[in-house]
Amino acid sequence: MIHWQLDVIRTAWNSKQFPAPDLPEVVFVGRSNVGKSTLINILLGRTRKKAAYVSSKPGKTRSANFYGVRAGSGGTDFCLVDMPGYGYASVGADEKKNWWKLVSAYFSDNRPVVFVVHLADFRHGFLEGDMELTDWLDGMDMPRLVVFTKGDKVPKGRAKGQYEKFVGHSLASVLPPFVTNGKNDENAERLRQAIPQIINELSRTV
Repeated sequence: MIHWQLDVIRTAWNSKQFPAPDLPEVVFVGRSNVGKSTLINILLGRTRKKAAYVSSKPGKTRSANFYGVRAGSGGTDFCLVDMPGYGYASVGADEKKNWWKLVSAYFSDNRPVVFVVHLADFRHGFLEGDMELTDWLDGMDMPRLVVFTKGDKVPKGRAKGQYEKFVGHSLASVLPPFVTNGKNDENAERLRQAIPQIINELSRTV
């Protein structure tokens, strides 16, 4: 099993607090209730002492969080950037504007972003906010990896058809989309192995 080591945690509530870039960056984005913090904690090996805050109320995380990751076993070290979730119904217009302001500032700040990990709930696929984000990333020619969360919420008998339906909609993804289950299992391990490999592959094409 690949083990990531966590070096640095930075929290930024606005663009002035972004840390100086010194590692390739991989950005995690997704809706507020998609299970992003849970997945990040699993990948970082923080299933007990959490790194990313997991709230029972979606929309609570409103900062950009920067995690320095040592991938180990010859993998490329990188910075995992956890962007606040979007699209939760109870979040007001001002909060939505603040989200776009923070994210826009990040992507216009000449950061060394290699690719974006776009999380989507396996029960629903890409919803309106996800499509809006996809169009925006397309406008920047930003590579991304699609990762479905909450795969355990879909009955096994429907999972294959559900996956084929979503992939058949021509989702842009640097690898076939992953399906995770909120557990540190073989699905999480495959993703943990893939992320440094994608960094290496995309860095060679720049």
